[in-house]
Amino acid sequence: MATATKVAAAPAAPARPRRRRPLRWLPLAPATVLLLLFLGGPIGYCVYIAFTNMQLTGAATTDFVGFDNFQRAFEDDDFRNAVILTLVFTLLSSLIGQNTLGLALAMAMQRASKPVRTITGSIVIAAWVVPEIVAGFLLYAFFRREGTLNAILDWLHLPSQNWLYTLPILAVSFANVWRGTAFSMLVYSAALSEIPKEITEAAEVDGASGPRRFWHITLPMIRRSIGTNLMLNTLQTLSVFGLIWAMTRGGPGNRSQTLPVFMYDQAFNKSLIGYGTAVALLLLLVGAVFSLVYLRLMREEV
Repeated sequence: MATATKVAAAPAAPARPRRRRPLRWLPLAPATVLLLLFLGGPIGYCVYIAFTNMQLTGAATTDFVGFDNFQRAFEDDDFRNAVILTLVFTLLSSLIGQNTLGLALAMAMQRASKPVRTITGSIVIAAWVVPEIVAGFLLYAFFRREGTLNAILDWLHLPSQNWLYTLPILAVSFANVWRGTAFSMLVYSAALSEIPKEITEAAEVDGASGPRRFWHITLPMIRRSIGTNLMLNTLQTLSVFGLIWAMTRGGPGNRSQTLPVFMYDQAFNKSLIGYGTAVALLLLLVGAVFSLVYLRLMREEV
């Protein structure tokens, strides 16, 4: 009796990994060259200037001074004052003001009727699309001694004051909140719309109160949106210049002189380009620290 010979099928040879061809990156070459030319080039030149004594006084030569500009900054009382005011301005107008108000508006608009959402959204977004310098002049007219705010206080028989002189950093912080809240509102509106209604309805049926639903359901589910919004708002607030310059020019004295205003004053008013550029690099470092902190927090899973 003949027996059939069973031939075992030979195992398939493992697929060889495809070799990366250099030509695959050829389409990216023009964009890479442009980035290096128009972004990397100016940044590298600014780094070089920060280590020199370059001035706008027509000096024939520029000398390399090493870390003298950075040492001068850390020993400068005006620089330390600018750092403190920058942190206060960022805390009040970005971390607390824009973030909190934007989330509150997004949650309120989620439950409001369509006409209310349309009107509120139009007003808030209109403040956002106004150019920064125009917003600065509008808020200057609002806070000045003969401005709208004091007119309202006088009508209510309440004491008025020169807000741009007595509380300048609070005035510019309010102006930045007024202008920038729309971005946070849009980010949080999109995040809240992604939360499944079944989850919130089930929590409501189980007897969870509004604050508990907000703390244990809403906040954890939009955590990444909160981190993204905080990072973008913080970086934008650190670089605000036109708004403060139009309202107070860093004054009175240096009581609203944040780092961008201090940098401009040193580089262009006092002609110390090297020192001003060193301050700009320190501001860039502050923004990088904030970004790393936010990215680290966003990396953790809920």
